[in-house]
Amino acid sequence: MRTMNKILMGMLTVILVLSVVGCGTKTSGPVTIHILTMDQAGLKPPEIDQIAKDFEALNPDIKVVMEYLGYDYVHDKIVTGMAAKPPAYDAAMIDVIWPDEFIKAGYLLDVSSRVTADMKTNMFPAAWNGVTRNGKIYGMPWLMDVKYFMYNKDILQKAGISAPPTTWEELVDQANIIKQKNLAEFPIIWSWNQKEGVVCDFTVLLFGNGGAFLDANGKPVFNNDKGVQVLTWMKQTIDDGLSDPSSISSDENAVEADFLAGKSAFAVNWLFQYSDSNDATKSQIIGQAAFAPMPVFAAGAAAGIKGSSVDGSSSFAVMATTPYPDQTWKFLTYLASNAVQTKYSVEMLPVWQNDFQGDALTTLLAATPTNPVTVPAFLGQFPYANERPTVSYYNEGSAALQLAIQEALTGVKSPQQALDEAAATWVTLAGK
Repeated sequence: MRTMNKILMGMLTVILVLSVVGCGTKTSGPVTIHILTMDQAGLKPPEIDQIAKDFEALNPDIKVVMEYLGYDYVHDKIVTGMAAKPPAYDAAMIDVIWPDEFIKAGYLLDVSSRVTADMKTNMFPAAWNGVTRNGKIYGMPWLMDVKYFMYNKDILQKAGISAPPTTWEELVDQANIIKQKNLAEFPIIWSWNQKEGVVCDFTVLLFGNGGAFLDANGKPVFNNDKGVQVLTWMKQTIDDGLSDPSSISSDENAVEADFLAGKSAFAVNWLFQYSDSNDATKSQIIGQAAFAPMPVFAAGAAAGIKGSSVDGSSSFAVMATTPYPDQTWKFLTYLASNAVQTKYSVEMLPVWQNDFQGDALTTLLAATPTNPVTVPAFLGQFPYANERPTVSYYNEGSAALQLAIQEALTGVKSPQQALDEAAATWVTLAGK
């Protein structure tokens, strides 16, 4: 009896040990990676979802879970997600203005050794500049975008205007004609709400007036005469009824909705607006939207400035503490691959510069109905894309500038006072 009891006890012990080991060891099955991105510019969620499904079919051991947020919420979601262990996300979309802050915080994985020679050689150098700091690479380039100047051909034709403006002063003249002929109550629409979009538009205008954010010593100079002239001009267009007063509360999606409804003759926006302008489910101006080079101020043109836009590029970065760096990088490599980016080039053009050359350019132009228009527009505008400052305090600095612009546009403060106070905040942030 005792012998039987010992045997039974031994068997129970073995079963218990095996069950404990089984609970503590991961069984076979796919690894799940979580990717955070925006649902604003670039590819739309259904398109990225399809890319993820195609990737999973090729890699059944990796499951991809996508999460989409409005652009204005992505930054803070990354910050809170990194507080968890493991992090809430294995990779996230990183705007071109965020790397310095996130690298300083230790959020981003150094992927220098994972980047291939083909990637380095054939992707736009500017794409790598956005994720390279001190010789180390912290992301996979994904979106090369600039803000474009778009106009409604039908409205300009009815107004008797033969060509779009080349200076912002000419824009005012043309807007006055359009308004006087009752072709648009407010001929211009902007994304000037208190978000990053207004800083993008301010960047376009500031550099187009010969201005800058910082001097050679890193001191803010956007509050000098160049910057004050720009902000004064912005407010004046609202006061004169040329820029829609709703611009003060509009983001890029609201700008698109207004322009596609045929309410405005001019708009500054990202590439997605053009493709949507030819979508009958979204647009009332099919075939009427057109690109023109972004205007500059007359003083800027006289000083030799040939163009001015803003760099809106973004990348995908692997989170430094992810338990799945290899699987995550494999997905990002697929997402940013030449073939995938060419296939989905209606919404965003490839980051591969070799796609814009030789036989590859012919393939790219034929890839979508809009590419014969958007590719030349990109090639004409991207050389004049200006960067917002690459400083670790940019997010807080931008918030101060957004507030200053809002206060000036609403008449709470003069442009000079508002910009002076924002500049003082930048000095304080830089000293921390």
